Amino acid sequence: MADTPSSSSAPAPPVVDAASVAAVAEAAPPEEITLVVKWRGQEQTVRMVGDDTLGELKLRICEATGVLPKRQTLLYPKLMLKDIDDSTLLSSIPFKTNGKISMVGTVEEEIFVGQEDDPELLDDFDFEQNEDTPIKDKDVYKQKLKRRASQYKIKLLNPCRQGKKLLVLDIDYTLFDHKSPAENPKELMRPYLHQFLAAAYTKYDIMIWSATSMKWVELKMEQLGVLGNPDYKITALMDHLAMITVQSENQSRKKTFDCKPLGVIWAQFPEYYNEKNTIMFDDLRRNFVMNPQNGLVIKPFRKAHSNRDNDKELVKLTHYLLSIGDLEDLSKLDHGKWESFIEDSAKRRKRS
Repeated sequence: MADTPSSSSAPAPPVVDAASVAAVAEAAPPEEITLVVKWRGQEQTVRMVGDDTLGELKLRICEATGVLPKRQTLLYPKLMLKDIDDSTLLSSIPFKTNGKISMVGTVEEEIFVGQEDDPELLDDFDFEQNEDTPIKDKDVYKQKLKRRASQYKIKLLNPCRQGKKLLVLDIDYTLFDHKSPAENPKELMRPYLHQFLAAAYTKYDIMIWSATSMKWVELKMEQLGVLGNPDYKITALMDHLAMITVQSENQSRKKTFDCKPLGVIWAQFPEYYNEKNTIMFDDLRRNFVMNPQNGLVIKPFRKAHSNRDNDKELVKLTHYLLSIGDLEDLSKLDHGKWESFIEDSAKRRKRS
């Protein structure tokens, strides 16, 4: 005879829906949450706070194990974590103190792929036009930035130089076309890259910050001949673990995304860098949502094989960097009008 259901059946796992997340988004207390992650017979203790998200927990697990968030399958008793959105606050997930999470996942070195598998990049969007409070001014993200600055260790390659400004550069579609096929990675390098870096180095320390893993940051820079170049030095490398997750509301739409807060750098090297002497190039505007006054949106370099003979973006940006290199406060400039700035500077030189 077949078994019939009884009232003593185990209860279904609790469901965390979007409405409950929104309800606690602003009021969630920053209580500490300690979890133990078990992977391949080893246990790692991970400490978070209530206003961190599930996505940030995965980043912390990645930092401890080397398994990228997209490779992680997290298992927790009576919870279906795979059905919970990464933007969900940890305070709204019923974790127990010192609760144990089992993880199934593989590090990149064990995955045989022909090309690095970068995180998908969503289309950029206008994220602040209808914000009541700019993302950079919200306390919850200021606290996240503070924690990230204290937790993340910047990979310093060369000493910071007193009196130099700071140039922070993205990689994918900024310096390198990472999607087009090629036998040699240098075929996908943006034209005039080395000349650009050598010229910028005269007035700027240079840091590379990518939304990928440190393994791929180092690999790409080595393949392109950027590390160890005799004409310039790279001060530091940074990866996706230095980023923070924020949420934008635009015309009643909510979008959750990661960004690159320059405050992580400023907090670790306050005697060298600050908002007045820093500029960042990225093809995605949202990456400098925490410091929009320091960001310059660079034209994406795609389809390298057909565009490399005509792409002069780095040549023009070299002129811009050198033109503003002696100014006292870069944050007062409208970097969105950098091309007009170059034209005006050229006219002034002709008149003088």
